[in-house]
Amino acid sequence: MDGKAVVQNYEEKMDKTIEALKRDFTSIRTGRASTSLLDRVTVEYYGTPTPIKQVANVSAPEPSLITIVPWERKILGDIEKAILKSDLGLNPNNDGAMIRLEIPKPTEERRKELTKKVSKYAEEAKVVIRNIRRDANDSIKKAEKAKEITEDESKDVQDKIQKLTDKKVKFIDELKLKKEKEVMEV
Repeated sequence: MDGKAVVQNYEEKMDKTIEALKRDFTSIRTGRASTSLLDRVTVEYYGTPTPIKQVANVSAPEPSLITIVPWERKILGDIEKAILKSDLGLNPNNDGAMIRLEIPKPTEERRKELTKKVSKYAEEAKVVIRNIRRDANDSIKKAEKAKEITEDESKDVQDKIQKLTDKKVKFIDELKLKKEKEVMEV
């Protein structure tokens, strides 16, 4: 068992968790229009749930407006329903050719709700990181019991995993603070 490879393997898993957190953060809307708000919204297209960006042209021509122009007009209603069903809290305006989404400035109360959501996502990511650390330590201890590595190597790899965990948790905290600041901006 190669300690370096073990650390690298678990670091990749932790990085994937952080990427997932960043994707979650893009779905939390601030006062600015961003096409990434619609990344998680899917529409039923020929019997398959498909992201809106794959069936329509999505753009943000103004800071408070997103426009959606579907490639097939017949799915305008489906896109509208998908947006209404999503947890974005936006009301689509369908004019028969395109959908306009006005992005209102969030109220103080809504911004506070959104910061709670940011905190929740960040805490969930930290839990996943800690679970990855636990899995790594378990595999290292098993290798030590099976006499694949020495006790010193085991301690060394566990220390590296702990340092890596601390580093990733700190990075998540930084991402969280940055997103909270962005959400609270008026």
